[in-house]
Amino acid sequence: MQAEPRKSLVGEEYEVEVGPVAHGGHCVARTPEGQVLFVRHALPGERVVARVTEGEEGARFLRADAVQVLEAAKDRIDPPCPYAGPGRCGGCDWQHAKPGAQRRLKGEVVAEQLKRLAGLTPEEAGWDGTVVPAEGDKVPAGEVPAWRTRVQYAVTPDGRAGLRRHRSHEVEPIDHCLIAADSISELGIEKRDWTGMDSVEAIAATGSQDRQVVLTLKPGARLPLVELDRPVSVLRVNERTGGVHRVHGRPYVRERADGRTYRVGAGGFWQVHPKAADTLVTAVMQGLLPRKGDMALDLYCGVGLFAGALADRVGESGAVLGIESGKQAVEDARHNLADFPRVRIEQGKVESVLPRTGITEADLIVLDPPRAGAGRRTVSLVSSLGARRIAYVACDPAALARDLGYFRDGGYRVRTLRVFDLFPMTHHVECVAILEPVRESL
Repeated sequence: MQAEPRKSLVGEEYEVEVGPVAHGGHCVARTPEGQVLFVRHALPGERVVARVTEGEEGARFLRADAVQVLEAAKDRIDPPCPYAGPGRCGGCDWQHAKPGAQRRLKGEVVAEQLKRLAGLTPEEAGWDGTVVPAEGDKVPAGEVPAWRTRVQYAVTPDGRAGLRRHRSHEVEPIDHCLIAADSISELGIEKRDWTGMDSVEAIAATGSQDRQVVLTLKPGARLPLVELDRPVSVLRVNERTGGVHRVHGRPYVRERADGRTYRVGAGGFWQVHPKAADTLVTAVMQGLLPRKGDMALDLYCGVGLFAGALADRVGESGAVLGIESGKQAVEDARHNLADFPRVRIEQGKVESVLPRTGITEADLIVLDPPRAGAGRRTVSLVSSLGARRIAYVACDPAALARDLGYFRDGGYRVRTLRVFDLFPMTHHVECVAILEPVRESL
């Protein structure tokens, strides 16, 4: 006999007391019946009317928006962005919180993930609990740092550029994104008609004047003539293969970090905040303390940011191996590091390539995995190499905490953890954990 479908609760409203912040840009509350609510646009300690946006009777949890604030927290402000709020743009999570409060909330999330998934207190992780803003980002309440050097605009059916609403394919048309870097805003993308486009990604390099737009066309649409307010290179996404092809201009942008220039091709990965690359390189090198002659690994090396920094410091008597799965990124890394004869870049998944290299030991290791983290198998392989120190760069505190547990199983402890607010107004943070063998830390 087929079970009766459960009743949708979307649109139901509950007056609730808002509890602690949770990972993902929301806070935890409960309905009068005890069902868990993940509430966006709220702050801990508030009393709000929460309207359900996803979920049904009997579900493990519901998602909701705070549509009315009955008792406000002292850290609440009016969102500076006119597109922020329930049912609006999903690009930011904390426009309604003072900047200092945002960093405290992010710190609470990191601490909770460490405790729940790794069994670590901040003290045990060598972390003082602070979330450090990037240089220049400490702004007064009501102001927003313009930091985002890469913005993917979605396009409405009538050709307007906008950003997607939270957990939705619907597009919120915008005239200006407050967190977009000035070099993105200057392009004037929001003023143009993009009929026929599915998305328009804008990229503005830091350390050069290179700017780029990457167009994804709707099926059957023709490529438009792109005329923006500043010179740009134009690339397009191939609908069949997903590859990116040059239309005109350079097929790459030139980024700069740690005194070196890096080529980043065809919309490839580079840190979005203009200060992020230097901030992270500094934190990683201060944690690892490379020595001349060291053998170092840069896993998930991208275009070679950390490999280049390591090569500079281990000198001609040292060696660096980078592993990266993306073909274009590997080509870029080999180009970027061609002046280091003792650097080698291999293409493929870390867990497949690393055992094939024949490497049985290393002095230093950097991991900068994608959001899902490295995982048990890769952590086990890395732990077996006996590195003096390991730097783990993470953009997701849950994946980091889980992998720190695996490193503990492999005989490593966290020496220090630093947390950086490189994504203001959003719930994202960047963490740098430095690990060392347990036997050396006693």
